[in-house]
Amino acid sequence: MKPYNVLFLCTGNSARSILAEAYLNAKGEGRYAAYSAGSHPVGRVNPFALEVLAEHCIGTEALRSKSWDEFARRGAPAMDFVLTVCDQAAGEVCPLWPGRPITAHWGVNDPARVEGSDEEKRRAFARAFGELSARIDLLLALPADSRGRMDAATRLAEIGRHPEEAFGK
Repeated sequence: MKPYNVLFLCTGNSARSILAEAYLNAKGEGRYAAYSAGSHPVGRVNPFALEVLAEHCIGTEALRSKSWDEFARRGAPAMDFVLTVCDQAAGEVCPLWPGRPITAHWGVNDPARVEGSDEEKRRAFARAFGELSARIDLLLALPADSRGRMDAATRLAEIGRHPEEAFGK
């Protein structure tokens, strides 16, 4: 069975979308192929994102900050799901994605914007990673027979709105 392609979008593609991409690729057991991109990529992965991933034994070698234009071009992988993880990217006009991906918004506060000590920044990244990994765990728990377009769109939206309540958890 071909894996579901998932694109996580953010503005800078240095923190939240990177965390989500890495976590889903690590935990998806080949059922998912995760990617990330940004509307205005900063061109580097935030070192605190790399640190939190390393703490969870998740590989970081293939991660890079990139534009969402890469995924709108001819020859790009057709996405099954496109998930925005920041409010700013959710409000932007997105490219037209090949195929007809199911879209949802999973807003998470931007840990890269936290000012303060390195310890405060680490806590912000740990919080963002916790929120994203909990939502992705719910995605991974979806029964294979409930991935029809309407059902999947509804469930993904529920995960984004109230992850603690989605699916009766």
